[in-house]
Amino acid sequence: MSARTVAGARVLITGAASGMGLLYAERAVAEGASDVILWDRNAEKLAAIQARLNAETGRTRVHVDVIDVSDPEVIQAAAERVRTEIGSPDILINNAGIVRGKFFWEHDTAADTIETMKINAIGPMIVTREFLPGMIESGRAARIVNIASAAGLISNPRMSVYAASKWAIIGWSDSVRLELTQQGHTHVKVTTVAPSYISTGMFEGARGPVMTPIMTPEYVVGRVWRAMLSGKPLLLLPKSVHIAKVTKGILPTAVWDQMADRVFHLYSTMADFTGRDPKN
Repeated sequence: MSARTVAGARVLITGAASGMGLLYAERAVAEGASDVILWDRNAEKLAAIQARLNAETGRTRVHVDVIDVSDPEVIQAAAERVRTEIGSPDILINNAGIVRGKFFWEHDTAADTIETMKINAIGPMIVTREFLPGMIESGRAARIVNIASAAGLISNPRMSVYAASKWAIIGWSDSVRLELTQQGHTHVKVTTVAPSYISTGMFEGARGPVMTPIMTPEYVVGRVWRAMLSGKPLLLLPKSVHIAKVTKGILPTAVWDQMADRVFHLYSTMADFTGRDPKN
């Protein structure tokens, strides 16, 4: 792996059967990764993607495994298979995620709150814990990409549990980055990504705030890829997310709430949210 390409690297992507996860997989194959490992809980989609990508490339081996990242035992068993049969990944993209767009008191404790925290927050921690020691020991250039959200920086109605999961990921991810630097493991770099709405279907019905257009998956994947290769610590997309983060930190809460609600219409962006079937 170089600063421009992942050629020859082993890449593992969670939530890889659709949306941005699939785009990351296609990008890795196009750049000549030696092995691309796709984890998702949709077996049918994984099989179709594996067949297509293996037919399109003669230099990359595409592997799939049906994994639910909310289950620690499943993750541990799958990680052992990767280490034994393929080798520890050089690049890990923690992409899997779900959202439940409703008021907190409407969340079912098990199906919504606990499931969201397991998949969005705890899952990436367990997956990373399985592979990070190997990355450290190898001495090779390695990358970890953790897909968070602007909701992990800026509160928003109808996103309380989702926001909690992404706040957790941002704090954990950037702390791991600092730990690696502090201990001299500078060949392993962590990139935390906090985008606003992306048109993948996951946030179907949501509206972008003023000056914050809904981004295409292709645009975001391109930006994430460049940030990952360069080892950029934090990627906020679009620029208005950075502006909102700084503004919120400066203004009194009451003033920020008025501005976010009445000027930027941030607090109503999820009013018409429908999302997609969480099983897909």
